[in-house]
Amino acid sequence: MRTGAKIAIGVVGAAVVGAAGLGAYNLVDAVADGGSGSRTQAAPVQTGPPSAGETEKTARAFLAAWAAGDTRKAAGLTDNAEAATTALTGYRETAHVEKVAFKQGAATGAKVPFSVTAEVVDGKQRSTWTYDSSLAVVRGQSSGRPLVDWQPTVVHPELTEGRTLRTGATQAAQITAVDRDGNELKASDYPSLASVLPELRKRFGEKAGGEPAVEVRAEGGAPGSGGQAKTLHVLSQGKPGKLRTTLSAAVQRAAEAAVAQRDDASVVAVKPSTGEILAIANAKKTEFNPALSGQTAPGSTMKVVTAAMLLEQGKASPGKPLPCPKNATYGMTFHNVEQSENPGATFAQDFAASCNTAFIQLAGQVSDDALAAEARDVFGLGLEWKAGIPTFDGRVPTDSGAGKAAAMIGQGRVQMSPLNMASVAATVRSGSFHQPYLVDPALDGRQLAKAPRALSPAAARDLRSMMRLTAVSGTGAKAMAGLGGDVGAKTGSAEVDNQTKPNGWFTAYRGDVAAAAVVPQGGHGGDSAGPVVAAVLRAG
Repeated sequence: MRTGAKIAIGVVGAAVVGAAGLGAYNLVDAVADGGSGSRTQAAPVQTGPPSAGETEKTARAFLAAWAAGDTRKAAGLTDNAEAATTALTGYRETAHVEKVAFKQGAATGAKVPFSVTAEVVDGKQRSTWTYDSSLAVVRGQSSGRPLVDWQPTVVHPELTEGRTLRTGATQAAQITAVDRDGNELKASDYPSLASVLPELRKRFGEKAGGEPAVEVRAEGGAPGSGGQAKTLHVLSQGKPGKLRTTLSAAVQRAAEAAVAQRDDASVVAVKPSTGEILAIANAKKTEFNPALSGQTAPGSTMKVVTAAMLLEQGKASPGKPLPCPKNATYGMTFHNVEQSENPGATFAQDFAASCNTAFIQLAGQVSDDALAAEARDVFGLGLEWKAGIPTFDGRVPTDSGAGKAAAMIGQGRVQMSPLNMASVAATVRSGSFHQPYLVDPALDGRQLAKAPRALSPAAARDLRSMMRLTAVSGTGAKAMAGLGGDVGAKTGSAEVDNQTKPNGWFTAYRGDVAAAAVVPQGGHGGDSAGPVVAAVLRAG
């Protein structure tokens, strides 16, 4: 908001300038008094449309007062002084017009056109703004005086009811976003970034060295009008900043192609050693980003966290027998997908086959808050992540009875996004939590979330062996076929109320790339989400 700006008289020809000051006042009085110049006897109230002379003189007096910065006098020459005062004051204080001049055209009936030359100043930016407008002169109903028929459009044709002229920087400086290797990232090339890039611009435009454009805009509007701001004049185009992200163009391209093959699929890839986000992709291109902000049950991919808890507490070990019955009861009866069973299974085999009942059998051996503590303290879930863009950071509430048992297999009140589950796999691969991020925190001083402790070395070793078994010969083997090197995986099928098929989940790593995907109503995670993750890992 600018107040107290100086207004200089615009030179628009002798007639307008001559109407300013005392000359304008005398002219108005003469018009008001029927041209007699005398106040000794009340003149009769005139009626009927103003004459051509009255129209021309009233318009000239109004424009002269406006040019001189005499808002009170200009408003007094209208039939709505209060509204005119507000608009003319805003022209000076919010539109930052420091000086204005007018060139009055020939009247057509009551309508008088005029051109405007305004000097607009905002900080170091100064610019001349020219446009055309018009006014109409009517006779005051009670006074009989010729007056400007006040409409906001007198100030500017775009200043309709409820709108305000405002000069200032646009919301954020433009950016040129690039990947980790300097390749430019455009939404036209990577459609899933269409909702990400505007958020990066808003948060990092100026921090990345950009300068926002400075514009005169018409903002707001009457209720129901939409209220879209419209740029009327540009003082400065600004300049884009160059923002380096952690994304990999190659991995992003693979992620985009992979989700396009599955309805509603979402996938995220991260770098386990650092937490850097390598790719974000969604099949549906909307403002909501389910890859980063989705909140849904992760199904058996949650068994990675549950297994870590059981291993660290000594309740299970990879080679220790742990039968997999068809059903298990803890608060309620749970079953396995397709009613499978394996009475002679070990814990590692239960994990690789994604046996629900084996995990449920151990629910009574852990405290109600054990899983929530493991998720938070080791995997960083539920902490306040500061990735540089909005994210959902996982939810594993403390629960008891059937709720605790359901949480152990990724159901109940547990909520995750693909970003969360990619981070879970990354934590196993690296042995400790590295908060995922898209923009280097050094750019804006963000403090990344820190988990209270690392995964114990023994548990990390055992979990990696179990995830490798899953990837090589378990439920993840089909999707991970052909991916050599250091690999690990976990599948998931999450039941959701009112869905005919469960959501398919898959999380895995290969070397220093971890990824997770969800396919709503995809059924078995190995068949639906697995190929999406494998394609991303292959590109990494």
